[in-house]
Amino acid sequence: MDDTLSSSADFQLARLAGAIAEPARARMLSCLMDGHARTATELATVAEVAASTASAHLARLKEERLVDVLVQGKHRYFRLANDDVASALESLMVVAGTPRTPPAPEFRPSTPSRLRSARTCYDHMAGTAGVALHDRLHAQGWLSGLQSGSYELTPDGAIALESLGVEIDEVRRSRRRFACACLDWSERLPHLGGALGAAWLQLSLKRGWVRQELDGRALTLTPKAQREMPELFS
Repeated sequence: MDDTLSSSADFQLARLAGAIAEPARARMLSCLMDGHARTATELATVAEVAASTASAHLARLKEERLVDVLVQGKHRYFRLANDDVASALESLMVVAGTPRTPPAPEFRPSTPSRLRSARTCYDHMAGTAGVALHDRLHAQGWLSGLQSGSYELTPDGAIALESLGVEIDEVRRSRRRFACACLDWSERLPHLGGALGAAWLQLSLKRGWVRQELDGRALTLTPKAQREMPELFS
C-alpha cells in the first residue's frame, strides 16, 4: 500500500475515533441510535453540557460526517448520518463490552395525543399514522430511496397506487418534489411528503380511509381503512 494513502487513512481514522471518544459526544451518538432525530437542546440535556458546548460538539460530529442536520422551518434536528455510522457504533459497543445498545432516554413528544396520532402536515399525512404509512410503503417495496430521502415509485408501487386511484402522471406534473421524506415534528421520524404524499392524503379522504376535523388538523383513521387496506393502515 502507498505510504501516503496509509498515512492518510491512519489520520482519518484517528480523527474519527477522536470525535467519538469524547464522553459528551459519545452520549449524543448513543442517544441517536434509537432512530429519532433530536434538537441540540435535547442532546445537550442528554450529554449533560451547556447549549453552547453542545453546539460545538455537534459541529464536530457533523464535520466528521457522523450526524446530519435536518432543517424544518425554524427548527434544526440532528440524526445519525447513515446506517454505516449506526453499524460502526454498534460494533464499537460490542468491543467495549456492551453487546446491546444502551437504552436512549425515552422519547416523549409534548404533542397532544389526538394530533400525535394522525394529522395533516401542510397537505400530507403526519403523526404516528403518517410515519407508519411511510414505513409500510417502503416495507411493501412500493418506494425506493429510503437512505437518500428523495423517493421514487418502484414498478410494483406505481401499479399498486394506480390501481387504488392515484393519478401518477398527474402527480408527476406537479411543480414540486415528487416524493420525499418529511421529518415528523412529533415522532422525529420521516413521513411521506411531496406531491405523492399530498395525492395519497386526498385519495384517503376520498375513499373514506381517514376523516379530517372541520376546524383543525387532526385526522381520524376509519374502520374502513383497516378493512380495505390492512397492509398500510392496520
